[in-house]
Amino acid sequence: MATRTGLEIAGVTLVHGDGESTVTALDDVSLTVAAGEFVAVVGPSGSGKSSLLAVAGGLITPDSGRVRIGDTDLTGLSARRLAEVRRTRIGFVFRSGNLLPSLTAVDQLRLPLTLGRVARPRDPMELLADVGMTHRAHRPDKLSGGERQRVGIARALMTSPDLLLVDEPTAALDRHRSQEVVALLAHEAHANGVATVMVTHDHDVLSHCGTVYRMMDGILEVATD
Repeated sequence: MATRTGLEIAGVTLVHGDGESTVTALDDVSLTVAAGEFVAVVGPSGSGKSSLLAVAGGLITPDSGRVRIGDTDLTGLSARRLAEVRRTRIGFVFRSGNLLPSLTAVDQLRLPLTLGRVARPRDPMELLADVGMTHRAHRPDKLSGGERQRVGIARALMTSPDLLLVDEPTAALDRHRSQEVVALLAHEAHANGVATVMVTHDHDVLSHCGTVYRMMDGILEVATD
């Protein structure tokens, strides 16, 4: 059986600015992540990691190259269609969970289902149990940093996405919580067949990842150390 592709980035270039102030954020970048594969991207600030996530998530259109999620080519899609793909097929996990302060944990998960039709919605109660969260009635101010991240991961999985994009999930966590959260991400990626790309500065969590890539000056390569 052929391996199902979650994300394919082929020959993508992205340039910011114009004239003499141009910066090449992505320089002929290619990356393929299979369904259920969990990869990490490391590199210094300003190396292009955030641009990579933005292009993969359909938030920015590259100057050249192709981005595919499953069998859908994002190139040339209308703004409306791109928004639909982001809502239904891509999950985003942010640095601090990015939860709404007025909503309980279970209502955070229900929110994506109120924004439009979802073909394969998850059950929020089961998903919270999967990520080890029993504080369904608690609001974010009653949760620890690690618990907020768990809720954020669960929310990102509510639509059964093909692709999960994770931005510095351990930035506000201690070493123990960091290991817990990244181990959870790896488990969910493998168990649910979600292609997952994590940008991180935290080298201590890389053992949970299948392949580690290094980005420098917009160039993406497999890390050799």
